[in-house]
Amino acid sequence: MRRGDTWRPHVLVPAREARGVELAAGEQLAVVNVSGAQVGDLFAFCLDDVTEYLSAEHTRGAIRRLFPLVGESFVTNRRRPILTLVEDTSPGVHDFLIAACDPHRYRMLGVPDGHASCADNLHHVARDAGFTPATVPQPVNLFMNTPVVEHGRIDYRTSVAKPGDRVVLRAETDVVIVLSCCPMDVIAISDGGLTDLAMEMVA
Repeated sequence: MRRGDTWRPHVLVPAREARGVELAAGEQLAVVNVSGAQVGDLFAFCLDDVTEYLSAEHTRGAIRRLFPLVGESFVTNRRRPILTLVEDTSPGVHDFLIAACDPHRYRMLGVPDGHASCADNLHHVARDAGFTPATVPQPVNLFMNTPVVEHGRIDYRTSVAKPGDRVVLRAETDVVIVLSCCPMDVIAISDGGLTDLAMEMVA
């Protein structure tokens, strides 16, 4: 992926699709919930070696909580900081437990083949950027409302993000970020139909 070919100050991520951008260390990116209540699956890979990526399990171990607070960092599968959560104007309800939707998931839900998925979206963007992920990492499911309730059960609820809510992330190393506007429309995690997200550079 080359900055000159892909980077724009404002990148619209259409419903059901994904887009990728590069960030240099120290740059900040806002993920904006354009119409509200839309979930976004965010992946991050180190630019100089895409086998190092944002890792949910390593982050949970590092911060000793289910999701970072503002000021805390996501870390990689090699336990290095990769992104820091700088700002969150949403209600702060996000998920860091649920795997990216994929063709197998939709098949299990009785959906015919060909439904868009976050896993396929990641592969499409990565292919266009010239790399192949060794795996589909656990994404940062921004604006996803899946609380852990009684007896350790995970409940799927509709996103509570409002129009214009945003999360700001600072790159701690040079990274490739892929954001998928989650196409899940069988389980009502995104309210009122699938809508767009946006990525914006923050000064």
